[in-house]
Amino acid sequence: MQDAEDGRPLDVFILDDHELVRIGLKDLLEGDGMRVVGESASAREAVRRIPALHPDVAILDGRLGDGTGIEVCRDVRSVDPSIACLILTAHEDKDALRSAVLAGAAGYVLKQVGARDLAKSVRRAAAGETLFTEEERHQAEGGAGDLVDPRMEGLTPQEKRILQHLAQGMTNREIGEAMHLTEKTVKNYVSNILGKLGLGTRTQAAVYMAQADSGHSTG
Repeated sequence: MQDAEDGRPLDVFILDDHELVRIGLKDLLEGDGMRVVGESASAREAVRRIPALHPDVAILDGRLGDGTGIEVCRDVRSVDPSIACLILTAHEDKDALRSAVLAGAAGYVLKQVGARDLAKSVRRAAAGETLFTEEERHQAEGGAGDLVDPRMEGLTPQEKRILQHLAQGMTNREIGEAMHLTEKTVKNYVSNILGKLGLGTRTQAAVYMAQADSGHSTG
């Protein structure tokens, strides 16, 4: 089965500190026509290997011996935002779900999910979809969802956070330091944000946000 845009099977990386879980996930995904290009039991190792392997989707265990899947997601996407990350967890946790949204994860999936639903979630993530509901994203973003301009709906949670920093007059370097991103990554995000909003400069973005916050954004 071929699912990626270039006609190849979807590439997936698995991070879980339980070997049996990794084996089960690998069998499930490869049985569904995907290709597991790497696996790890260590958050530290995964942060190094995932960008190098450049999978379409990284499935990340929520809790690990040396970190969390959410931290891995944030670190990986700071290097390569094109890699979709799914957080796989055994327990529902509202704080962790919020952190997953803000880290740029595509979804937060319980380990009790059925095999077919998990495979579907991986394909949706690879296609650029979010598995979070509008309510979950709104709660995580602390009210950013109140902005009704449809252009805002085209921004990812990470892009909305960066836009808020832009509105405060922060430089790319300052934003990078605040969000633990490289300056180059922030620059790429800013370009994407301006393009999606149809704006030409950072100043226009700041004005746009000021109008939105005051309830006078005309779209």
